[in-house]
Amino acid sequence: MTKTNPGRFFEDFSVGETLVHATPRTLTEGDRALYTALYPTRFALYSSDPFARECGLPESPLEDLVGFHVAFGKTVPDVSLNAVANLGYAECRFLAPVFPGDTLATSSEVIGLKQNSNGRTGIVWVRSTARNQTGADVLTWVRWVMVRKRDPEAPAPAETVPELAAAVAAEDLVLPDDNFGFQNYDFDLAGEPYRLDDYEVGEVIDHVDGATVAEAEHMMATRLWQNTAKVHFNTEAREDGRRLIYGGHVISLARALSFNGLANAQAIAAINGGSHANPCFAGDTVYAWSEVLDTAALDVPGVGALRLRLVATKGRQETPRLRGEDGKYLPEVLLDLDYWALVPR
Repeated sequence: MTKTNPGRFFEDFSVGETLVHATPRTLTEGDRALYTALYPTRFALYSSDPFARECGLPESPLEDLVGFHVAFGKTVPDVSLNAVANLGYAECRFLAPVFPGDTLATSSEVIGLKQNSNGRTGIVWVRSTARNQTGADVLTWVRWVMVRKRDPEAPAPAETVPELAAAVAAEDLVLPDDNFGFQNYDFDLAGEPYRLDDYEVGEVIDHVDGATVAEAEHMMATRLWQNTAKVHFNTEAREDGRRLIYGGHVISLARALSFNGLANAQAIAAINGGSHANPCFAGDTVYAWSEVLDTAALDVPGVGALRLRLVATKGRQETPRLRGEDGKYLPEVLLDLDYWALVPR
């Protein structure tokens, strides 16, 4: 009997089963340093203990996406080791900040299965939850992934496609702490003067700067999150012999680039949905733009929320565009991410 893990194939999943993922991870200041080295991030809340304390936190937390990547990485050996592609996200809620010293562990429930018409792959939906060392929920999300079948002749399972919310309601957003607030917010130290009311629905912000993806950096980042998906490291895992960039690497690049124009979008409160529209490879230069989808004034001193569409593109578009006349994503669009961010008002 083999003791190694070949990864799950589509026919190995069943709706309703719970997967407890191995290797809890304790996060440290080293994770902050590596994240800052890998991505051009400059948000004050995650860079300065005094700034974070003025916002009601005991110290500066790690970036929200650090927790997301670590928690996501835990799920890979059990969910997407044999994936063709990670297709999307929904109903992602950040429920508590992650501080250096916190330990994250993740479990997932299989909530949907659908075999593709080619009979060689299928789509698996899972709802995952990360908890810290006290057992408190830190974040929860749904993702769906295309997974290879071990045997194309194996019968298809009963089709179950979950109904997912189009967006997390503003009133369901969770603040990082009961004492959290922006009444003492220092706009000079944050880097921009803009408040909630300075943004209008429909406004598009070109974040100007770009970052070229390096082979070594994307593999280092993906290993940092202990993401073991073969397509990110092994040139024999894809027919074209190229390593696919982990989609979360593109998310973090785009989020960091968005500082220029959204420096006060300090904390990610929820991810409503997301699609990795086209693959990204080393050598691609990533640019980003954002569209304001909605605004909300929260019942907390000085705090509002912006619902934003964050788009990452391969190469800079002269005019920000998401789709062509046929309604499909343009070939240069890498990421379409819909999220809520907390801002001062």
